[in-house]
Amino acid sequence: MNNQSPAPPASDAITPLQQMVASCSGAILTSLFVTPLDVVKIRLQAQKNPFPKGKCFVYCNGLMDHICVCENGNSKAWYKAPGHFSSTLDAFVKIVRHEGIRSLWSGLPPTLVMAVPATVIYFTCYDQLCAALRVRMGDHAQEAPLIAGATARVGSATMISPLELIRTKLQSQKQSYRELTQCIRSAVEAEGWLSLWRGLGPTLLRDVPFSAMYWYNYERGKNWLRDLSTATEPTLTITFISGAVSGSIASIVTLPFDVVKTRRQVELGELQVKNLPGQASSTFYVMCRIVAEDGFRGLFAGLFPRLIKVAPACAIMISTYEFGKAFFRKQNKERILASLQTTNP
Repeated sequence: MNNQSPAPPASDAITPLQQMVASCSGAILTSLFVTPLDVVKIRLQAQKNPFPKGKCFVYCNGLMDHICVCENGNSKAWYKAPGHFSSTLDAFVKIVRHEGIRSLWSGLPPTLVMAVPATVIYFTCYDQLCAALRVRMGDHAQEAPLIAGATARVGSATMISPLELIRTKLQSQKQSYRELTQCIRSAVEAEGWLSLWRGLGPTLLRDVPFSAMYWYNYERGKNWLRDLSTATEPTLTITFISGAVSGSIASIVTLPFDVVKTRRQVELGELQVKNLPGQASSTFYVMCRIVAEDGFRGLFAGLFPRLIKVAPACAIMISTYEFGKAFFRKQNKERILASLQTTNP
């Protein structure tokens, strides 16, 4: 297997702007496909265990986590009246019949606001870093995706973290977007600039290992499947399967950090809702508490629901991204060839 393939020639290269467009398209398409699954999952959860007023729950569609605050037994459009659903299919049918098909995408707007910019930064940085590292690492070029994936995730998570914290405060305190400047100023005056990055540590503990393993396994799996099929370039099927498998592996390994991060998100959200001082428990404390209450098995709670969301989200995202890059490569090549034919008739 050749993992040290050279960078594509100039006629076949794509620009960072084209990479951004491809990743943006992938994020939007992934959100459109996965959001209905999580909307239905939350409605089914609410039916079994109604969320009391003032409590928070985490909405996650495979691209982004969102803290949702329950108000009078409801929380915006994600969680309306629980209803009476006998199964996932029954929930889909009844929600569409009684509330309209748009209800299945009720969690889409905040996902697009947060996930699309984060995904564009993340994927574009990864491609640029990976290409540069492969040139410099020589015989160790096959490890470039691992380093590039981890570095790109640190960068994107650090840039988005203040926006995520501010958005959570706006939702929990029912502030308008006009009060955003005041919200930032008050937070900085009270706790300093670093307060805007509160919660970044647990995010990095989960997302950086996930990203490193995901990209490394994805690139290796993609090359292996390409060689196995004797294809000259990875097909849509190859990228889809590689994305799903690598995403599943990374999800299983990093699940304990995901469980801890979810607990801390909920704690922090409820403190903000009740306007109580203090901070959410530390990552280590939460992990010890989970082990004490539920054993080590508690750190892997929710494995199947996480796989159901993350595997297709990773597969759709990466296959759409690769398809977009292939499209732009073809367009660039045709444009250059046309230009050469014009200058050299």
